[in-house]
Amino acid sequence: MLQLMKRPPAARRLSVQSVMRGFVRKNDGATAVEFSLVAAPFFLLMFAIIETALIFFAGQVMETAVADSSRLIMTGQAQQQGFSEAQFKSAVCDRASGLFDCGGIYVDVKKYPSFASISLAPPLDANGVFQNNTQYQPGGENEIVVVRMFYEWPVYVSLPLSNMAGAKRLMTATAAFRNEPFGPSVAPAP
Repeated sequence: MLQLMKRPPAARRLSVQSVMRGFVRKNDGATAVEFSLVAAPFFLLMFAIIETALIFFAGQVMETAVADSSRLIMTGQAQQQGFSEAQFKSAVCDRASGLFDCGGIYVDVKKYPSFASISLAPPLDANGVFQNNTQYQPGGENEIVVVRMFYEWPVYVSLPLSNMAGAKRLMTATAAFRNEPFGPSVAPAP
């Protein structure tokens, strides 16, 4: 340090300039700085892709659960065994377990006079809040029935996927069919 002070000002300037040039040429931390600039968007995109895939997978599980459990109504098993709304919801929930909390599953079963009269409007109010207007009307022989399952899926990363208030997505699975001619109601075997 003392030697630097004894040098003439031109020599000191040259020394400071050489130090600055050396600092500018150093790129030891460039990779870390570049990664820190790219890391946040990269991880955001990765989590969005994973969440989108999970939502599509959950939708397929819902569709399968509704299709499988709707057969109980279409073939008359639910009517002949005297299923209540809670028992049918339990049958749907058994087929959709693992991905869904059964307490958050809503099952709507309605009969219609014709396929043209079916209304499938989403049960959301103007603010995007779910309106629970579910019914349980399994119908009789040869009647048209629509079974719908609803679930409020929380959305964390992919905000364009949310269609409800509170960053949630209302997931829906639907099955529309005509009941088979299953015959008179028979008491279940003991």
